[in-house]
Amino acid sequence: MKVIFVCTGNTCRSPMAEGYLKSMHLKDLVVLSRGLYAGGDAVSENSAYAMEEIGIDIKSHISKGLTPDDLDADYFICMTPSHAAALIGAGIERQKVSVLGNGIPDPFMKDISKYEECRDQIISAIDDLVFSGYFFPVTVSIAAKEDIKDIARLEMQCFAEPWSENAIAESMAASTVFFIAKQNGKTAGYIGVSHAADEFYITNIAVFEEYRNMGVGTLLLNRAIVFARDNAAAFISLEVRCSNTAAIGLYKLLNFKEAGTRKNFYTNPKEDAYIFTRRFLDVDTRD
Repeated sequence: MKVIFVCTGNTCRSPMAEGYLKSMHLKDLVVLSRGLYAGGDAVSENSAYAMEEIGIDIKSHISKGLTPDDLDADYFICMTPSHAAALIGAGIERQKVSVLGNGIPDPFMKDISKYEECRDQIISAIDDLVFSGYFFPVTVSIAAKEDIKDIARLEMQCFAEPWSENAIAESMAASTVFFIAKQNGKTAGYIGVSHAADEFYITNIAVFEEYRNMGVGTLLLNRAIVFARDNAAAFISLEVRCSNTAAIGLYKLLNFKEAGTRKNFYTNPKEDAYIFTRRFLDVDTRD
């Protein structure tokens, strides 16, 4: 699937949108940005700073206009209704064109606070699209009591020492938030996140066998990251079997760093665990 974010000059809003959605590393999703009046300019300094504050580097971006090669995109997501109208007027199919959120005001030539505000609006709107199933038919939402049976069934399928329904219910009633992924109303996977103050911990992540290698795990992990970020986390952390190279590769892709080892953490079979942690940035990166 190919997604193109569109703004006026492709130096402020659409590069930030492109950079954020790319940072999620969603399966089989090609993400680009273009401008209606782009002229090969560098990304604006304030846009680059605003994104660097959250750990995303867009400094190498150069503005580009739409080309014939872009017309095969599945979605054109515009920053304002006027951008959408221009695309539709140029002959792009109406059903492919939408506006991000309620429209994203242009921060051009304003101070850094306006770029940060713009960034946050873009991120919130993209999160809504990603987890509501806009790009592919999997939704992610907070699990309810009626989801406990499916979570317990998934635990039984995936883990040597699964959580019981009672344990899940007790954890849900305490401090753990469970997010559940569904396709056409059927549970595909889940992730649990507990926290104390600004420290967030992933308890488990699991996907039913028939939904594996479809990007569901990546979607769930991104949802946990967003939950932690939106709740002012200092970091989010998890344990993983040292032999689970596929999971380790995903965690590294999403900016988790190895932070230590827990000896004999797992049983059946006994194995050490790596600790992987993603820290959140919110600093002024300017000199």
